[in-house]
Amino acid sequence: MIQDISLGLLNTYKETINSYDEVLDQNGQVKPYWQGLFDTLESVGIEGLELRNQEIIKKLKENGVTYNVYDSNSESNRAWKLDPIPFLIHQSEWETIEKGLKQRAHLLDLILKDIYGPQLLIKNAIIPAELIYDNSGFLLPCFDIKQKHDKQLLTYAVDLARGPDGKMWLLDNRTQSPSGSGYALENRIVMSKVFPELNKKTYRSRLSPYFSQLQQTVDTLGTNTNENPNVVFLTPGPGNETYFEHVYLSSYLGYTLVQGNDLLVRDGFVWLKSIDQLERVDVIIKRLDDEWCDPLELRRDSLLGIPGLLQVIRLGNVAVLNPPGTSVLENYGLMAFMQNACKFLLKEPLLMPSVATWWCGQAKELQYVLEHLPQLIIKKTNRKQGFRSIYGRLLNEEQLEDLKKLIQKSPKDFVAQEEVSLSTTPSFINGKIEPRYAAMRAFLVSDGDEYKVMQGGLTRSSAVKGKFEISNQLGGISKDTWIITDTPTEYQEKTVERKNAINQLNNSLTSRNAENLFWVGRMCERTMALRSFLKIILNRLNENVTTKGNKQPDFLIVLLKSLTHLTQTYPGFVGKIAKDQEEVDTEAVLENPIAELLLLINDSRKSGSVCYNVQALLNTINQVSEKWNHDTRRIINLVEDSLISLKNTNTSNINQVNHALDKLHIRLFSFYGNIYETLPRDNGFYLLETGKNVERILSLISVFRSTFNFKKNHDEEIVLMEAILENHHLLAQYRNIYKSHWSLKAVINMVFLEKNLPYTLSYLLDTLSYYLSKLPKTMEPNRLSIAEKSVLEASTIIKLIDAERLIQVQEETQFRPELDQTLSQVFELISNVSNNLASLYFNHSVMQHSILNTLETIDSDEI
Repeated sequence: MIQDISLGLLNTYKETINSYDEVLDQNGQVKPYWQGLFDTLESVGIEGLELRNQEIIKKLKENGVTYNVYDSNSESNRAWKLDPIPFLIHQSEWETIEKGLKQRAHLLDLILKDIYGPQLLIKNAIIPAELIYDNSGFLLPCFDIKQKHDKQLLTYAVDLARGPDGKMWLLDNRTQSPSGSGYALENRIVMSKVFPELNKKTYRSRLSPYFSQLQQTVDTLGTNTNENPNVVFLTPGPGNETYFEHVYLSSYLGYTLVQGNDLLVRDGFVWLKSIDQLERVDVIIKRLDDEWCDPLELRRDSLLGIPGLLQVIRLGNVAVLNPPGTSVLENYGLMAFMQNACKFLLKEPLLMPSVATWWCGQAKELQYVLEHLPQLIIKKTNRKQGFRSIYGRLLNEEQLEDLKKLIQKSPKDFVAQEEVSLSTTPSFINGKIEPRYAAMRAFLVSDGDEYKVMQGGLTRSSAVKGKFEISNQLGGISKDTWIITDTPTEYQEKTVERKNAINQLNNSLTSRNAENLFWVGRMCERTMALRSFLKIILNRLNENVTTKGNKQPDFLIVLLKSLTHLTQTYPGFVGKIAKDQEEVDTEAVLENPIAELLLLINDSRKSGSVCYNVQALLNTINQVSEKWNHDTRRIINLVEDSLISLKNTNTSNINQVNHALDKLHIRLFSFYGNIYETLPRDNGFYLLETGKNVERILSLISVFRSTFNFKKNHDEEIVLMEAILENHHLLAQYRNIYKSHWSLKAVINMVFLEKNLPYTLSYLLDTLSYYLSKLPKTMEPNRLSIAEKSVLEASTIIKLIDAERLIQVQEETQFRPELDQTLSQVFELISNVSNNLASLYFNHSVMQHSILNTLETIDSDEI
């Protein structure tokens, strides 16, 4: 009966198999657990499978799952790909694989300790010396480093694929900063939500016990008596290819995500620079390549590392997982000597086979490689040199000769591996189930004496039929990986929680994140303010259509010039520009302003334009990705869509431009509203609100000052007053109070002095003062900070104004000096707030908040 159910899809798939496939056993029979999976696929059908596939794509986008690709010819931020058909391994086979993985991890740990210790492997000619010393992964400054944990290789990842003998073969080692476990967990969670039908007939092991063990291991690494050590997750930053995973895992595990400039070394310890104080760091989970970790002793040009880190590790005052120096184990050449190393160190043979490997630094092996190039894959022993694998069978005679010469020029730099036929697995490609080559990445973490293996992993399959190209950089497709059991298990992944965690909500706010949150507030408000003012101008233009060559109404010229002052996109509508050594007067621009306005909307290269501001906002948002919840990420995706839409908007269609601006405004407002309602009321929230209010005040002053600093005739000023009130969301209130009476004095009193309207100067200054008061003080907690003093002075100036004096004009010039001077003074004071905050909280090179309490202890070059 079961055979009949899945006859269609399974038989169709079997007809496409042309090599060893995961679905079939060595006798060519369908494995029972794959049979069960195909039963479910048959009941869902191809159309249903395509619907699930589209839902997976949607979920991954909503969750912000990406993989950064280093390719200047395309978008660097690539969406993560997940196949709806999982990769299956039965528990009975997995137990054998586990033994091999644990042995390999234990062996590599011993090799690592030997390389940076007694070097018996080299002394006994088990491993050639030049294979170690000539490899960039060997870091001499790490020679005397040993952490207190018995295992130095604390986490380990290994790529596996099924070889021609039907067993799993080891293809590659990942030791310095093993990546992929976060993607594996995200794959599992997405699949569980999108494809629950797969759970009905198939039992699978959970992944979360691996992460619980990782937390337990990290807790044992703490260097002080605190049962809950201060742990940070060190990332190179948003440009790194697996940055999503860094954000995801740091949040999932409950650790603070940091970059190198968030940390400093002082007094033999590593400290986290938060805006409250310096916090001692006990454990660093490193996702930074070894050579970049410490510019003092390793790569001098590194801006990603922590100067002095190696010395702190030597002192035993910080633990690093994995410690610098482990990258030497990723040397491809070492695979040729694993069997002998295993017998020497463990007195037993390797349990898991590796792909046959020949290091060309030996004469006999070199000769074999040169004679058998068409059957081999050529790699560099040093993976950091960016050398892509060369498949000998794809080369013609001339290319083979060139390759021989390249190898003979420096044999010790090359390694050859046998090209073997690896297994394929069912993949859903372009609406069909087809066989694709695949490899699985397994993950291990030390639990003290042994290693714990994740009950699953990250499988990647090739998007190209007949090619083993599984790398994410080359477009590989990931798969959820199931360890199949015969008894029911709880398939829902449990969220791991740190034991003895205290007040997890109050995670440290690094100075870098503080600055980014401040600028998220500023850039969001800046973009929304620009959009509002642009809409007012575009609407007035539509109401006052003129033909080419006719001068625009004076009030429109005023608004256009105010727009240039607001965006700082000079010369714009206010001056002259030298172009091709000829002066072009802005009169022509004012007569036909649409072209300049459209540049201010969709030219992402023009500093101050809408697209430029949105891109800057998104870049800043990405710097603090760990702060956003699921709903916020969905809105961020919509903002990204709006940016693309604006860039591609038909500039000849003003209505289309208006529609795109409206949609952007709604999405930005949703973004701000969501984070306002969901962010904890901590320093990060206060800085975000501070940034928003600073920008709102500066925008209001800029527009009001440039609009009314010169007196216009009465009718023009009425139109301008109406436009400015509309821009600041005060028009309805003004009409409600003053009816049809228009007076600049009344407008000033409302815009400057009303305390209950959220877009007035008095309200904004009071709000800004409140948020500044919530931020931590440095030296004298009971006194105003420099920023608070600036706001207090600005607020006093505004609250003491006399509107009658502000509207007075000079007879000859019609200039309003009192208005201009007052607003100029307030603008400068509020601009200084941003500078003051930078010196108080955002300075990454020098910490203003020392654990030392007296000025005398601060070095002279730090003042």
